[in-house]
Amino acid sequence: MESPLAALLPIVVVWLAAGVVADGLPRLDRARALRRRAGQLLILTLTGLTLTVTVLAVGLFSVGNAPADQAATALNLAGLPALVVTVCTVRRVRRLWAGAGAFAAAPETPAPYGLRAAAAHPLIGLPLQVTGLLTVPAVIAASDTDLFAAPGVTGPAITVGALGILAIGVRHALRHSRLAERAQPETPRSTRSAGPLHV
Repeated sequence: MESPLAALLPIVVVWLAAGVVADGLPRLDRARALRRRAGQLLILTLTGLTLTVTVLAVGLFSVGNAPADQAATALNLAGLPALVVTVCTVRRVRRLWAGAGAFAAAPETPAPYGLRAAAAHPLIGLPLQVTGLLTVPAVIAASDTDLFAAPGVTGPAITVGALGILAIGVRHALRHSRLAERAQPETPRSTRSAGPLHV
């Protein structure tokens, strides 16, 4: 490995692509398209995890300040969200892919709101997008550009990053809630009015 940048660039590209694909999943209103995109997301996610684990493992066994060790050190920040992806996201994407397959026999079969709500679940999009965002500082560090060298930059940068992640999480939660609400069967008005009266 000649430069840590050579190892980190493919990882960043894969994670950012996975975040973009995950963000577009709930907008797909056809079951076949949802299944195809969920399959692509599964491949991107597994590829990102494989590349990340490989770089971290190679860095673990390298000695000194080798490029592999530098790449692994730069990726430490993305380790936690990548672990969340491994534990939560992969299983949900596989279930979404299988669930969409049950409706994908005909090309124009609409995707049920329940499937789209599952595609919008925060544990699918949020960990992927956070992992992608946290790999960007690794590339910046590997390119010998120290953006945090100036005094007083680190604190605001961390604050902006945390607020950005919070905004992404709130957006996913609201979208998931809206689609899950549409997936609920409507209660007939006569049933609602026939409930017991409380005096």
